[in-house]
Amino acid sequence: MQKYVCEICGYVYDPAQGDPDSDIPAGTSFDDLPDDWTCPICGATKENFVPED
Repeated sequence: MQKYVCEICGYVYDPAQGDPDSDIPAGTSFDDLPDDWTCPICGATKENFVPED
């Protein structure tokens, strides 16, 4: 699964791990994250994330 990087703080969203602090289970793709999900580090919105190379 594709990882996504926050352009503001560098946080990497890894679908294999999900985001346990936001109750996002492992295996959740970036596209399936809720529209109101934000970066757990800096609070950036999904629009501030880009696919990791």
